[in-house]
Amino acid sequence: MTDRGAAIVGTGWMGRVHAEALARIGIEVVGVVGSSSDRAAAAGLGAYYCSFEEMLDDPRVRSVHICSPNHLHHAQAMAAMRTGKHVICEKPLALTPAHASELVTAANDFGVVNAVCFINRFYPLCQQAADKIRHGDLGPTRLISGSYLQDWLSKDTDTNWRLDPERGGSLRAVSDIGSHWLDLASFITGQRVESVMADLTTALPDRSDTDDIAGALLRFDQGARGVLTVSQVSPGRKNQLAVEIAGADASLRWDLEHPEQLWIGHRDEPNQLELRGTGDQPIGHALGYPDAFKAFFRAVYDAIEADEPPQQPDYPTFADGFEQVLIADAIAESARLETWVPVQR
Repeated sequence: MTDRGAAIVGTGWMGRVHAEALARIGIEVVGVVGSSSDRAAAAGLGAYYCSFEEMLDDPRVRSVHICSPNHLHHAQAMAAMRTGKHVICEKPLALTPAHASELVTAANDFGVVNAVCFINRFYPLCQQAADKIRHGDLGPTRLISGSYLQDWLSKDTDTNWRLDPERGGSLRAVSDIGSHWLDLASFITGQRVESVMADLTTALPDRSDTDDIAGALLRFDQGARGVLTVSQVSPGRKNQLAVEIAGADASLRWDLEHPEQLWIGHRDEPNQLELRGTGDQPIGHALGYPDAFKAFFRAVYDAIEADEPPQQPDYPTFADGFEQVLIADAIAESARLETWVPVQR
């Protein structure tokens, strides 16, 4: 067994989510890194480092969880991989396709386990939905539609570092939450986005450098069409990721705010509401956001235990993070040009 000690970079809410999930699966967090040693000490997450470099020099650290603001991901992930450490990175993987591509190449060159936190794949009913499509239960996929809606930035008094394009990137709603929908839709259907037609809107004028709302038409590589709506300014919608897939024979729909239910639609028979039938917890004991993180980390740390990435990872990797950076870049270009834009792979 290898030493599986982890370090967490970032002491905000996401850093705390990682720390709790790691504790619950038995992975020791040997220390955290904050924007300052005072901030790291005040986070209450246990031992801390006075600098990122001090963490990299600690031989107990086998893996690094990057939960820092977006503009730091590329440099921090690259530095961690250069020291031979495995890296789990929050999305977006990087702010530009060039930087994301560099990280994919480096991960392969260094031979380290690499993962991006598209954790919605790990809800049991999303796994079941993907199995249904692979087994042909829906017939050929025709339409992939849905939305990711939130309200936490709907007031002009709401603020966060993500509103700063220097730290969060020029695409906010698309990169922050739209990427989760796009990754999940591709995971469930097995289809990749081929081209996009997008419109971006800033609802509040003082945020003119980032998007509050996005709408996109999507063309997938196996012929399906898609429609996506993304908003962080929709009052009453706390965290609604909803994806619906219409096949030739049946449809299905999953909603993150009701993660234990999968709607199955039929033409000539009654529709169904399928409840979760798998998972570590007994049926009727709801699985939620922390459980998805635990399932994700279990898969990643199985690979870290082996001390090398598997041939076919069962978790999202840097390559999946790169895919979402490419789609986001196409969305931004489409909105600028007001035309269809292919995803440049």
